[in-house]
Amino acid sequence: MTNSAQPHGRHRAPLPPLQSPGQEPVPGMPGPRAPRSAAATATPRQAGRHSAPPVPPTASTAPTYRTPHTSPAPAVPATARPADGAGKPAKQRDAFFDNAKYLAIVLVAMAHAWEPLTDHSRTAEALYMTVYTFHMPAFILISGYFSRSFDMRPDRLKRLVTGVAVPYVIFEVAYTFFKRWADDDPTQPISLLDPWYLTWFLIALFVWRLTTPLWKVVRWPVPLALAIAVLAVVSPDIGDDLDLQRVLQFMPFFVLGLFIKPEHFQLVRRREVRLLSVPIFACAVALAYWAAPKMTSVWFYRRDSAQELGVPWWVGVVMTLALFGCSVLLTACFFAWVPRRKMWFTVLGAGTLYGYLLHGFLAKGSRFWDWFDANPWLYKPAGEVLVTVIAAAVVTLLCTPPVQRMFRFAMEPKMEWAFRRDAAALARERGSSR
Repeated sequence: MTNSAQPHGRHRAPLPPLQSPGQEPVPGMPGPRAPRSAAATATPRQAGRHSAPPVPPTASTAPTYRTPHTSPAPAVPATARPADGAGKPAKQRDAFFDNAKYLAIVLVAMAHAWEPLTDHSRTAEALYMTVYTFHMPAFILISGYFSRSFDMRPDRLKRLVTGVAVPYVIFEVAYTFFKRWADDDPTQPISLLDPWYLTWFLIALFVWRLTTPLWKVVRWPVPLALAIAVLAVVSPDIGDDLDLQRVLQFMPFFVLGLFIKPEHFQLVRRREVRLLSVPIFACAVALAYWAAPKMTSVWFYRRDSAQELGVPWWVGVVMTLALFGCSVLLTACFFAWVPRRKMWFTVLGAGTLYGYLLHGFLAKGSRFWDWFDANPWLYKPAGEVLVTVIAAAVVTLLCTPPVQRMFRFAMEPKMEWAFRRDAAALARERGSSR
């Protein structure tokens, strides 16, 4: 799988609990049909399988949203489509999750824009550390939540390949050639085993999704995932293959997302939690401001072991557990302020993976081409604000439907030629031809 809207302060009556992905029936959608006549019921109804694999968001289906006064649509993957030949309506998107994904990706882009400023500004470093504490954990937790229904069904494995594995290969190669050109480094190798820059998230998501069935059968999944993360941080021999340190150290957030229930999101969106989150965020920024000169922000990347960072192994254990607790707390505070109704940016939540992968070319290009050093005024407060606004605007543009249509060939290739036809689909076709 490297970045807001103004808080909506008015108190609204609590909405009914969100539905889990794949749960039926959907509130507000057509209920059971009235009994049909004997002649009508004598004709068997062909049943299709609803294919809604939990893959990164796209805009291939025009989403519909409920108003704040109706039951919210179920939390489903952005790529949910009607079942082939089944005649079932497409599942509706939940504006809350699209809003959360958009705001999280804006924070990702903003944090990347702040990175060159952290050596010159303690305030920028404090904001950078605060945002890094929760922006990727929030994104990963949502990915885990949308993976709850993942299994080894052929159609879902196909979507995992076309929606995650293939984009990983394409963007890993694209980033390599970009670095060769922009950084004047013709020796940069193409290595699918060593993700470069942002592509680590795709390979991590691929591994996490494949392990989903396993997490569903173990007794204490989240503690087990956290124990694996602790073991990873004290294991320097893991190496860089597939960025396995990040895969294992971020994994507890994905597993936590797998087992979060819809009512948990309702809980953090209560008014009292929203108000409490304000002083918590203020304390987090103050703590980061104090810690900025005393610690390295590399801990937040979760890509190195304790030994590689030059500290005793037990420090890695303490930092892993402490960061997990802080990340969960700030992620809950972040969700508390995510609007639950449709906003102007809600539709952009379907294109967050586009914004994530595409903005990396500009983020890295700004370093390769020395944009910051060539404009020293960017290190001043006004320049820092301008950089922040530009980053938010750029990633917003990259999430828009026109950009999605332009790059869909790389992000959502159909690749029907590469897969065997599903036996169930063939059976349905044969039945309909009789």
